[in-house]
Amino acid sequence: MDEQIDRLNHRHLGVIRLLLQQGGKARIVDFSHFHLEYPHEILLPIWLSAKLLFGFYWYKYILDGSLPSRYQNFTALQRSLFRRAIDAIDEFIVVSDELARWLKETIKVTQRITVIPCLLNIPEAIVARTLSAETEKQLQQFLKHQRKVCTIGTFISDYGFAHVANAIERLRAEDGEDIGLLLLEGAFATDDEYRRQVLADRPWITVLKNVPNPEVYQILRRCDLFARTVGLEGYGISRIEAIWCGVPVVATSVGETRGMLTYEFGDERKLAELIRMVLLNGVSDLTSTGELFRSEADQNLQKFVETTSLRESSQQNIR
Repeated sequence: MDEQIDRLNHRHLGVIRLLLQQGGKARIVDFSHFHLEYPHEILLPIWLSAKLLFGFYWYKYILDGSLPSRYQNFTALQRSLFRRAIDAIDEFIVVSDELARWLKETIKVTQRITVIPCLLNIPEAIVARTLSAETEKQLQQFLKHQRKVCTIGTFISDYGFAHVANAIERLRAEDGEDIGLLLLEGAFATDDEYRRQVLADRPWITVLKNVPNPEVYQILRRCDLFARTVGLEGYGISRIEAIWCGVPVVATSVGETRGMLTYEFGDERKLAELIRMVLLNGVSDLTSTGELFRSEADQNLQKFVETTSLRESSQQNIR
């Protein structure tokens, strides 16, 4: 199947080249953020124009559990772009029943909607990749800390970077522990003022931006704990990937929570207590939980293949 799939970053205009080659034959499975969840005022109109010109079949996979909440605060322009994208999508795949209900009941989507959790198994070849020299260099200071905590997200309040930073600061002061915090930052949304507030006078925080997924797995394996501090979660694949890497997870009580220690979003005191407990005592063996998720990931892949008809189709697909 891999030989029939072209994978690309939609920010690169290479997608236009592929569409010129394949035209209406293409079946596109879109995992991007800025064609719907964060409608981009330039890239989205280009994408919609390409859809009109080439007539490809557009599967939109929605993973972002914060979309229903954020949609309420969309500007008029964002809502207009969002509605244009909704109308152009041929078929939806979502990671949760909640997202499916929201699309049907609030957005009034009439296209087909299939619920498939986004968890898929990681190929061993990807897991085994080593870190680049540049990433190793950026990690040097972080790896010197006695205890190492990692989280993934972006610098907007919904992702809770401030909460975990405050919790770590509390533990450093109360327990005298040398705890380093690593923030793996995505680039799809940023609040510059929020970023400054989180990082101010905290030299024990290390930020790595847009780390390739294969390197994330190697980074997680060097940490003592993974914290997922997001307020809204469609599923939470990074939580499971941390468990697969043998790293204990402290997470908000949204999305997937099996095998994790949970707290309510914004409860910094509870978050600090759970981090302290894990760093002092560890957790029980994560192997059985990891195997459970691997089994479910295989089922997800089978359903995804059947849904998008990739098994029967001889057409190439752009991802």
